[in-house]
Amino acid sequence: SKDLKGAMEILIEQKRQKLSTVEKLDEHMDFASQLIFAQNRGDLTAENVNQCVLEMMIAAPDTLSVTLFFMLILIAEHPTVEEEMMREIEAVVGKQELQS
Repeated sequence: SKDLKGAMEILIEQKRQKLSTVEKLDEHMDFASQLIFAQNRGDLTAENVNQCVLEMMIAAPDTLSVTLFFMLILIAEHPTVEEEMMREIEAVVGKQELQS
């Protein structure tokens, strides 16, 4: 737990350094950036920022897998939506090979 917390602090500090050197902030305004700016304004403590980022890293795979599962079930239950999605993918990707 201490190792993970320490690694998270290092990543947040790297993000903070990156934000201090970018020219256009709008291209880098993700959730972690918003948390860092909230800390800079005094709205959050460093511990609050670390805890939020840590919880996102731990919880995200679990919630993502459940969301994807239900999305796939809904697509399977609605073949016309699946067909529309496939047409859109083909229109965007064309003959290119799909990559992950």
